Amino acid sequence: MSISQDYFARACNVSPGGVHSPVRAFGAVGGTPLFMKGGSGAMISDVDGQDYIDFCMSFGPLIFGHQDPHSLEAATAALNQGWTLGTPEPYSLALVELITRNIPWVESLRLVNSGTEAVMSTLRLARGVTGRPLILKFDGCYHGHADAMLMSAGSGLAHGAQSDSAGISPAVAAETLVATLDDEQALDEVFTRYGSQIAAAIIEPLPANHGLLPQRDMFLRTLARLCRKHGSLLIFDEVITGFRLAFGGYAELCGIHPDLVTYGKVMGGGFPMAAYGGRQDLMNQIAPTGPVYQAGTLSANPVAVRTGLAVLERLQDGAVYQQLESLGQYLHKSLTSVAGFRVEQFGSLFWFVANQSNAEPARNRAAIPAETKDRYPQLFHHLRQQGIFLPPSPFEVGFLSTAHNESHIDRLAAVLSK
Repeated sequence: MSISQDYFARACNVSPGGVHSPVRAFGAVGGTPLFMKGGSGAMISDVDGQDYIDFCMSFGPLIFGHQDPHSLEAATAALNQGWTLGTPEPYSLALVELITRNIPWVESLRLVNSGTEAVMSTLRLARGVTGRPLILKFDGCYHGHADAMLMSAGSGLAHGAQSDSAGISPAVAAETLVATLDDEQALDEVFTRYGSQIAAAIIEPLPANHGLLPQRDMFLRTLARLCRKHGSLLIFDEVITGFRLAFGGYAELCGIHPDLVTYGKVMGGGFPMAAYGGRQDLMNQIAPTGPVYQAGTLSANPVAVRTGLAVLERLQDGAVYQQLESLGQYLHKSLTSVAGFRVEQFGSLFWFVANQSNAEPARNRAAIPAETKDRYPQLFHHLRQQGIFLPPSPFEVGFLSTAHNESHIDRLAAVLSK
């Protein structure tokens, strides 16, 4: 028995499924989860002594790789001065000023501890500001595990959302509408019918939690137009794409500026930190200046804030994004002949999807070839056995970091050609 197998057997006795986040359980790929003991640069190491080229990168936060020296220095400095203060401090001020100075549509920002918390807070704010009950989301977009967001499309647009989790009340489900990505006609219909009741529409502008599903600019612009027409707020969930594709996230690339936005992952440099922000008049409705309540004991934790600041300061000139885009294009070019799969790539994000004669990218969940789910486990374990670690799910995207180089991609291509 390997050390990972022993640890997992013990963990199953004391934690649900032996893990602290479901995808880590290897349920989608089979086998025993790997217990990792640490990482350095582009590499991660398990407790049995095996090293892997890591293309999961903690599911996105590590844009500079494991144990990035600049981030480590900032975190160590914070630890040496106090790792939680419970008061205002200058570090969060510097971080928020950096973001609001560089992203014009973020006029005010509140720091929280997770993407789920950020999303939950924006939804409460949208309802508080508009006085409306309904939230519109899109099938194939994931926004964390807040009750209102664990929904997929049901039998119809009106109160037809189906909860993806037990424990969600019918009343909560009834206040979430679910529309299909990449379908302007359906979008127009839902706003025609419910526009006066929709507090906000929330979307990943580049959906990257159920595969990589790039949206046409026209679809996103139609959504923005309908929100303005009906007085609904537009929320971009950029927990994955924020600070990863550009400093201003996907909103910067597509030129559509949301009313509210959520960030996470990259901005914490690997420590728990997220944020929500947007228009000043909306954010002023958050306590203590307004009636919409939200609080957090560890919000703006100095270790996370100072590490995040060290990360964002190096991203603001855009050079890192050019580097990662070049590396992403090299990956895409190198992996064009993977048997049974094609690679979708956008910047430093990539995804293996079952190959079909239609070369058009999947833009909604229904367009994802069914074979993707069936074929991926074999691909995952083949790579794992050869020292390459991908996300343990066919619908999670892979991530590049500045710690990766062409030799890592060449190794991936060589293993895939076997």
